[in-house]
Amino acid sequence: MSLHSFAIVQSRKMLLNVDKWLETAAAHAAKKPFDPNVLLAARLAPDQFALVRQVQSACDSAKGNASRLTGKEAPKHPDTEQTLDELRARIKTVVAHLDTYTEADFEGAEARHVVLSFIPGKYILGADYAREFGEPNFYFHVNMTYAILRHNGVELGKRDYLGAFPLHDA
Repeated sequence: MSLHSFAIVQSRKMLLNVDKWLETAAAHAAKKPFDPNVLLAARLAPDQFALVRQVQSACDSAKGNASRLTGKEAPKHPDTEQTLDELRARIKTVVAHLDTYTEADFEGAEARHVVLSFIPGKYILGADYAREFGEPNFYFHVNMTYAILRHNGVELGKRDYLGAFPLHDA
């Protein structure tokens, strides 16, 4: 898989899946009924990020991965979302940002020296960064978002997680 496919195509797809899950969560809350925004504080464990931070982190990871692998600047978001609608708007903003990248932006990304602020004086090669940190970190936050929603009764299944995928006639 090319680094563009990982950092843009797949991240974009999964963020759009997260957006659909949040839409499903709002519909779930309307049926019960309860304020859907109480889900923002939901978490699986006391020492784990709440739903709002999981979604913010998935967004930050997606734009950060693209930025680190290409050397382009990522937009900053102040982490002020307080509603599901605001989280969904953030996802749309990040997806729009990802749409600005092209395959050509990733030329040489495998060998790019990626510097991580939390490990001063060191770098990791782009290919290693994507495989060993970028992709696992992104999916961690996406998975936690899914798990928190499921734990709180939102009816999501494996197909909701996977989303659409390209099928061809046999």
